[in-house]
Amino acid sequence: MFEVHAIDPERLPELLRVMPKAELHIHIEGSLEPELIFALAQRNGVSLPYADVAALRSAYAFSNLQSFLDLYYAGASVLLHAQDFYDMAWAYFEKAAADQVVRAELFFDPQTHTARGVPMGAVIEGLSRACRDAQTRLNISADLILCFLRHLSEEEALATLEAALPWREHFIGVGLDSSEVGHPPEKFARVFARARELGLHCVAHAGEEGPPAYIWGALDVLKVERIDHGVQAIHDAGLMQRLADSRMPLTVCPLSNLKLCVFKTLSEHNLGQILDAGLCVTLNSDDPAYFGGYLNDNYLQTFADLQLNAQHAYQLAANSIEASFAPEADKHRWLRELTTCFQSFEQRDGMPLRAG
Repeated sequence: MFEVHAIDPERLPELLRVMPKAELHIHIEGSLEPELIFALAQRNGVSLPYADVAALRSAYAFSNLQSFLDLYYAGASVLLHAQDFYDMAWAYFEKAAADQVVRAELFFDPQTHTARGVPMGAVIEGLSRACRDAQTRLNISADLILCFLRHLSEEEALATLEAALPWREHFIGVGLDSSEVGHPPEKFARVFARARELGLHCVAHAGEEGPPAYIWGALDVLKVERIDHGVQAIHDAGLMQRLADSRMPLTVCPLSNLKLCVFKTLSEHNLGQILDAGLCVTLNSDDPAYFGGYLNDNYLQTFADLQLNAQHAYQLAANSIEASFAPEADKHRWLRELTTCFQSFEQRDGMPLRAG
């Protein structure tokens, strides 16, 4: 691991903004800003229960995950056509490019849309076209991960996966999201087994509001390659050791955890603790339109409140790249770019360049 030396702490915010990084926990429907919601509602003739953008934004007050999800699903009602999904994803990619994101793996929830009569093809084709354009126009490597809504049945998840298979080439994995408590990973054992048979990557939300047992279940039953959130692992020493030994990535989302009251204040967040315990932690934005910040906002606010340093910054960015499902050649290239970025900061602060 590259060791960081002599970077002026006052220049850490600048470094956080410009360093290359990956985002592995972004629900693309959760990037839908109120302005775009109203624009799409007007374009599609959808009536919203809010007078204007300001009224909608003022509704973004959540007491828990479920109260957020209720608003989230209402906002998604304006998405009807492939172009709507493209426009939503493209708006995210433009922000990601400004945040120096080199790799983005986008979660999407087809059941949120097919339940409203939106064709599966419209969802996937619109998002996939945006991913292709992100590569050619913004130099962002991007792929899609199809998520199942865990408050619905496994039979519905299996039907959703089968319905998506005509577009199999357009998504690289499956995930599990929505209401966690009361819906353990074991509920979805068969659909994840089917996904693995198809050669899809597997990830799952676990240990956000749910107990450490849900993380164990995601690992042992769903056989996931990443844990989304995972902050409750801190309460199980054996689990922490397993996660550290296996380098199992955790896609942690600090501003989301704050907004949904998983932690009362950002200064109480355990990201620094689990990072220092040797776990492969990554930092992500989750549902940035609703939770008060995109990826760099999460870095800047978390580092300020937890008093993290440049070595933490390098570790988090490197973890995000290594934990991605991108081709190995791309990951090696981005890691070299990350090291070069840090070396340039050291040189500007009077330190000689060193090999990474």
